Amino acid sequence: MGLVIAIISGKGGVGKTTASANLALGIAQNGIKCVAVDFDIGQRNLDMILGLENRVVYDMVQVMDKEATLKQALIKSKVSDNLYFLAASQTKDKTALESSKVKELIDELKSEFEYIILDAPAGIESGYEHTIEFADSAIVVVNPEVSSIRDADRAIGILDSKSQKVKDGEEVDKYLIINRINPKMVQSGEMLNSEDILDILNIKLIGKIPEDKGVIDASNQGKPIILDKNSKAAQAYKRVASRMCGEKVDLEDIESQKDGLFSKISGIFK
Repeated sequence: MGLVIAIISGKGGVGKTTASANLALGIAQNGIKCVAVDFDIGQRNLDMILGLENRVVYDMVQVMDKEATLKQALIKSKVSDNLYFLAASQTKDKTALESSKVKELIDELKSEFEYIILDAPAGIESGYEHTIEFADSAIVVVNPEVSSIRDADRAIGILDSKSQKVKDGEEVDKYLIINRINPKMVQSGEMLNSEDILDILNIKLIGKIPEDKGVIDASNQGKPIILDKNSKAAQAYKRVASRMCGEKVDLEDIESQKDGLFSKISGIFK
């Protein structure tokens, strides 16, 4: 049976959907059969980042309502034979989700795939609750800023109270990705450092993703940044995906890195 991982954030704009796309593809590149599922009913974006928006014929709500089979709705990635995608509905709203139907869909996906990546909607409404309800684990994506950390903490609280695993007396494993780290801003105190964030959220750190201007361009082109061999963010996503697949990969200290001409000149005089 497959492993269900919800990608959550608490607030929008932190790069959660970008993380979902790149991690799903990274897992697939590790030779694991993976499916990325967009749970953002009415506001789907994962299809665009994966470059699959023109291939969507059926969506997850149609599968749950028996208007289409899962096989009909699944879309195979253009860049990996191991990655598939299931789109959210654009015409329905979050009220279309029912626990029994969601469970049936998740169970069917677990029988087909080793990893099931669920891209949760932003916020902590019913759509979010249905995304995390049957998750085995969750990855919390935050930016190194107070508002992002605060909203993520609220999302974790709901995860720890409303997931089925918790209701069954178990615990949902939680991991943290700190996204869009700017080393200079961390060093100047304009951004929170990872130690402060971990003290607040008290969950395991699985990855740090540096700020990378290429991420937006890649997303707009429908080519996940992980495909760019020269991107620092791509390298970071690859490391996180490898950790998710059970490999031992050291955490890189992104926050203390220095680059650029000024840093190089400054280093000469130390």
